[in-house]
Amino acid sequence: MAGTLYFIPVPLAEGTTPQQVLPADVVQRMHSLRHFIVENEKTARQFLSASGHPVPIRELTLAVLTKDTPSKDLPKLLQVVHQGADVGVMSEAGCPGIADPGAALAAVAHQKGIRVAPLIGPSSLLLALMASGLNGQRFTFLGYLPSEKAERIKTIKGIEFDSRKQQATQLFIETPYRNQHVLEDLVANLQATTCLCVACNITAQDELIVTKTVAEWKKSTLPDVHKKPTVFLLLA
Repeated sequence: MAGTLYFIPVPLAEGTTPQQVLPADVVQRMHSLRHFIVENEKTARQFLSASGHPVPIRELTLAVLTKDTPSKDLPKLLQVVHQGADVGVMSEAGCPGIADPGAALAAVAHQKGIRVAPLIGPSSLLLALMASGLNGQRFTFLGYLPSEKAERIKTIKGIEFDSRKQQATQLFIETPYRNQHVLEDLVANLQATTCLCVACNITAQDELIVTKTVAEWKKSTLPDVHKKPTVFLLLA
């Protein structure tokens, strides 16, 4: 009988311990596992050690899954699950499978009849939406924006149009070193009445979650979000 593939959330902010953000039963489940599929082996070992895993970390089996892992290699990662072992999947931050290569692994697991079990933990997207004051009943996550400026501005205007038409909150993220450029482009190109939320360093001590109209953002000093994990939300 095949084992179960457990998707294990990890803390969003550096310096946050597993016990601060994960329920006790999730930590207990994680401690029962001996096999893991991770995005970064070094940080995964640090996380498992900080959680107080009862097995010496060097005795755990860690396989690596990144955005560059070829699709043909995904079934190999699931071989130990086929053999009956339960396996934990962990991303670098937040929930595996969301804006993360774990989604492709989950798809293959479903094709092969393997149970995929999501465990409770922090999601930057949902936490940002919860605190934004924007429409939490109708929303869309759009992933990353284009890196090229002209294409990014065109996309931003399209997102605003869709938000107005659907009356839906639009969520998106960017590579941290481009965050400041994205924020500047949003304020410069969105209409004055559009609401824009900037949710930065969620769960960290310097967490910032602020919602203003674009007109209000233009009258204020923009926050420094350079190289800081940030979720952007807008509602036209």
